[in-house]
Amino acid sequence: MMKPRIILDKKQFEITVTRLCYQLIEVHNDFSNTVIIGLQPRGIYLAYRIQKKLNEILKKKNIKCGSLDITFYRDDFRQKELIPNSTDIGFIIENKNVVLVDDVLYTGRTIRAGLDAMLAYGRPNDVELLVLIDRRLSRHLPIQAKYIGKTIDSIASEKVKVEWEEIEGEDKVTLSSNE
Repeated sequence: MMKPRIILDKKQFEITVTRLCYQLIEVHNDFSNTVIIGLQPRGIYLAYRIQKKLNEILKKKNIKCGSLDITFYRDDFRQKELIPNSTDIGFIIENKNVVLVDDVLYTGRTIRAGLDAMLAYGRPNDVELLVLIDRRLSRHLPIQAKYIGKTIDSIASEKVKVEWEEIEGEDKVTLSSNE
């Protein structure tokens, strides 16, 4: 078993989140017609972190951010014991630009479920995907992120783990072997 390799340490993690925010600002300006939706369970930490950083940069307090539970939209929910999370979308997404946020893009199945779940809340004008880590060699569906923190070429037996200060006590991303 290989020792986990650090992909992003605390400092690189912070720089990456800040860079993603500036990329979003280039496209969405003041976010007056854009909302951010984090996918449960772990995409929400990135979504709220991005909202907080955007508020600091833009000196705004009204950037809309919510969380979306995709449990019952997953194509494997009958095969796994999945625990539903909560959805918190306190705004209209009809005709809005939606930035869908998740921590790791792997097969694309979670994002597909997120797109299906999101449609229950309205028909957005545009949907973009933002991920902290893109495991680009592992896609099962033709899904691609527009905003990517870091791209990792890894094999199926490797595990990417995103750790959040709010849960694990430290911001970092590691790559380890499952064997």
